[in-house]
Amino acid sequence: LEEIFLRLPPDEPAHLLRASLASKLWLGLLSSPRFRGRYHEHHGAPPMLGFLHTWHYGSHPTKVEDPIPYFKSTAKFGARIPDDEWGNIYYTAWDCRHGRVLLDCFDAYQLRTALVVWDPMTGCRRELPRPWIWDRRRAAAVLCAVSGCDHRTCHSAPIQLVFVGLDEDDHDDCVARACVSLPETGDWSKPVPQFDAWVKPCPDLHLPADASIKPMPPLLVEGALHFMLKYVDDDGAEILKYDLTSNSLSLIDAPVQYSHTISAPILMAMEDGSLGFAHVDKLTLYIWSRLMDSNRVASWSQCRITNLSSLLPIQNPEEIYLILVGSVEGSDTVFVTTDLGIYEINVKSQRWKKIWKREIFRALIPYMSFYNPQGMVLFICPLF
Repeated sequence: LEEIFLRLPPDEPAHLLRASLASKLWLGLLSSPRFRGRYHEHHGAPPMLGFLHTWHYGSHPTKVEDPIPYFKSTAKFGARIPDDEWGNIYYTAWDCRHGRVLLDCFDAYQLRTALVVWDPMTGCRRELPRPWIWDRRRAAAVLCAVSGCDHRTCHSAPIQLVFVGLDEDDHDDCVARACVSLPETGDWSKPVPQFDAWVKPCPDLHLPADASIKPMPPLLVEGALHFMLKYVDDDGAEILKYDLTSNSLSLIDAPVQYSHTISAPILMAMEDGSLGFAHVDKLTLYIWSRLMDSNRVASWSQCRITNLSSLLPIQNPEEIYLILVGSVEGSDTVFVTTDLGIYEINVKSQRWKKIWKREIFRALIPYMSFYNPQGMVLFICPLF
């Protein structure tokens, strides 16, 4: 039975759900740590079951069929969005990692109320009040808080949030601050309104007054979170790095700056574990990687150049304006918007597929996860 179940496709979780409902024996086998470990090893990286997205300013549709949050399934998977307790609150996705989604929520008066961590597999969620450092220019991340975790089934593991905000000091200069929440160790099978508070923020990092954080999920690379910065006045670009071990902020120069053709670069967590940087110039995709030399000095090197006009179906090559809207951590995979739709591209294998119709997204946040039969079955069908 286990050998058969191992070959069920991970991007069609309905098969595992039906199998786990058949009997106690099958449920116990599918939800055992041994099977989950073997299933991960057999299939490698978890599949993308869907994605969340945020709209560009002014492009939000007047009527949205899937109200909160904006989750689009790309496999036979339906995210659990319970009707209870969501109320008249609106949600914007900030980050998704280790099986959980981080949402920024605000009410009908556009007043932000809290941060919400949501598990699309079970529908369970947690709330956390924002730290006092928050400002209009802000970003946040959600992480598994278990040391040494392989992240195969993190859906019920303790989590931790990181919040980064840009604010003004007494001299009207811009300062960056970051703080981390205490690990949440509650039982995710039971609805609890809030979890623990924030620790003391790290030391300030001074930035130019026109600095802003690009509204994209941060990248987790080598124990640090990386956020893209943009400077309005001079079209400059830098990377804000928050080191989780030292609780400190620092700056990294970007390999290229913004221009009239390079307008939407993104960060990547490359397959080899390095920090990546991607940008499109007309119809050409450029990938950079930041590596350490023998003297422990990091520098950028251009590792890939891909002509997208010969790779993707593009209707109007002379008029098209390609936009990078996201990437997959730990994979040489990016998402790009064309005039015919949104495409997922693996720049290493040159394979691509269309994942959605053409939309004006500001950011696409992939939900990568193996199906978790134990949590799902106990949530939707407590038969056993």
